[in-house]
Order: sequence, then C-alpha cells, then structure tokens
Amino acid sequence: MRIVVGFLRSAEGQAALDRAIDEARRSDGELLVVHSMRGGTRDELNEVMTYREEFDRVTERLDAAGVKYRIVEYARGHSPAQDLVEAAAEHDADLIVIGVRRRSPVGKLVLGSNAQEIILQADCAVLAVKPKADDEQ
Repeated sequence: MRIVVGFLRSAEGQAALDRAIDEARRSDGELLVVHSMRGGTRDELNEVMTYREEFDRVTERLDAAGVKYRIVEYARGHSPAQDLVEAAAEHDADLIVIGVRRRSPVGKLVLGSNAQEIILQADCAVLAVKPKADDEQ
C-alpha cells in the first residue's frame, strides 16, 4: 500500500502523520510525506529553513517506526491540496491521510478548504483524522 500524507507542524499535521505511520505499519506500506508550498518568495524560502529541523525529527521518527518512506518537497506554485492529489496520482497511492481541524458551524460554510478539495479531487481513498481535543491549540 502506498500512503501519501501532508506534512504540517500543527496538531492536525501530527495526527495525520501518526495515523499514516499506523496505516503503513498495518499494511507493510510505504509513506510519501509531502511538504507543499507555493514557492518563490523570500518568506517561503525562510519557511523551508524553519521546517528543516522538523524534517529531521520526522525522519528520525519514521526511521524508529521502521516504515518505508520518502519525503518530498514541492514548490511548484500549487496549493497544498493540489500537490497532495497530484503526488497521490503520480505515485499511484492507495490512500491519502489528512489532518482536519474542528470548525464551528459558521466555519464549515467557508469554501476553499484544503481538506475539502482533497476529498473531492482525489482518485484514491482519503482518511481524514482529527487530533485529540487536548492536543489542539
């Protein structure tokens, strides 16, 4: 099984990574950990540098978990949702794991959510997970 998961430093991102690791262990699958950014601006380049330490911790965690994985970074001008859906298609993924946050009824009316776009556009299964309530900020 090939599993795509988006990398975020948030509680939602950590919940998605936790579940993706569990799914990879369960199926003896391979993870593709994707970090997506629009690319090109100085702020985004600085953001990449702040993610380096996190990537190191994720790599250590994946090594310790004993799962097969690859980490990729995209800066091709797409939204994170587009990058995850395209990565899943390019790598013939069976599953995309995404983290979602709890939203108010009014917040649910807001269109353009990455999670919604992934769920609607993906050609493979999508597993949406929430962090534990005490993990949210």
